[in-house]
Amino acid sequence: MPLVDIASILDGEHDGEEVTIRGWMYNHRSSGGIQFLMVRDGSGVIQCTLPRDRVPEETYKRVEKLPLESVVELKGVVKVDERAPNGRELSITEVVNLWEAQPGYPITRKRHGVDFLLDHRHLYIRDPKMQAILRIRSKVLEAARDWLREHGYTETHSPSFITAACEGGSTLFSVDYFGRKDVYLTQSWQLYAEALIYTLGKIYTIAPSFRAEKSRTRRHLAEYWHLEVEEPWTDLWGIMKVGDELVTHICHRVAEEMSRELKSLGRDPKELLRLEPPYPRITYDEALEILRKDGIELEWGDDFGWREEEPLTRHFDTPFWVTHFPIGVKAFYHKPDPKRPEVTLSADMLAPEGYGEIIGGGQRIDDYEELLTRIVEEGLNPEDYSWYLDLRKWGSVPHSGFGLGVERLIMWICHLDHIRDAIPFPRDVRRVFP
Repeated sequence: MPLVDIASILDGEHDGEEVTIRGWMYNHRSSGGIQFLMVRDGSGVIQCTLPRDRVPEETYKRVEKLPLESVVELKGVVKVDERAPNGRELSITEVVNLWEAQPGYPITRKRHGVDFLLDHRHLYIRDPKMQAILRIRSKVLEAARDWLREHGYTETHSPSFITAACEGGSTLFSVDYFGRKDVYLTQSWQLYAEALIYTLGKIYTIAPSFRAEKSRTRRHLAEYWHLEVEEPWTDLWGIMKVGDELVTHICHRVAEEMSRELKSLGRDPKELLRLEPPYPRITYDEALEILRKDGIELEWGDDFGWREEEPLTRHFDTPFWVTHFPIGVKAFYHKPDPKRPEVTLSADMLAPEGYGEIIGGGQRIDDYEELLTRIVEEGLNPEDYSWYLDLRKWGSVPHSGFGLGVERLIMWICHLDHIRDAIPFPRDVRRVFP
């Protein structure tokens, strides 16, 4: 009998056929002389039924006593049954092999606390919910790479150890780099990307970034994955168009190819399929006015936090952009608007349903003197940015880019309550184990 993936059974490729599967038994119950085994492999979870009269009594009793997470290899006939989880089950005809786990698997069907599950994260990632999220995570990155490659972007990478802050010194992780104390973990590839566009043109990266924010909100991680794009000869409006099309493509691919996983997480794939670019655009000033009408007061020049973003997103049923943030809100390299120098040619994409920012980006300063002025105004040492300033001396062109928080996008797509479930092993202000 062919050895098949569980996903292919759930997708209807083997209805009525006799097949072999192997995987881990994550749940097990008996009723009326029938054992019900929930078996998980790397592609999905399926219910397997074992009637007492189908196999030798010794085998039946051995299966009945199997501890959770034991490994099984089973032969059976695929049955379509609406009563079964996901509409299909395997009616076992033969128990081919068993590999018995140790008893006492700590994660049971009872409700466990958050800290307990985080302490046992190395085991909790086996849960079907986490399996669905991590499979969607893989599809998100696959879809992003496909779109970027098809549109002429080259994938490249930058250092994780840096000496010049990109997003502000207060959120830098300091490291001891062979005795040097002025070395940090990267917050973004931003500065290095601006060097690479002069040799590769349109580029992107998917890599970890690190922010030492002592935040305990449901949207922050100390280590997260960053999908960043940089493009020469592109202005603010051009890079927002890229963001629109990229996010739409990712959402459509996930909805089309991972609908079963999305439904198991409470997300209707149709909600993602209906998304179409371009997404709405409002200015920072317009966003302030919307918030004031909601009774939320924010001084002009202050940045949005989650307390402001959450109610703002309730006014939209698709992702949307907030543009033209004040100059003091965004990093020094954002280009001031020539028509209104107190604001920058910057934009954040916010996800609806209270999820908030998923993309931050904008147009970069391409003039040497203007960039030097901004560095000094921000109290930074121009010597630390000498190589970055060099880029404006030889062949500088208008250019723009953005950074997309992979976990934030996954959190919204999967309709998750907390960002920690969007990554296999979360790192935040309290946790660096396991």
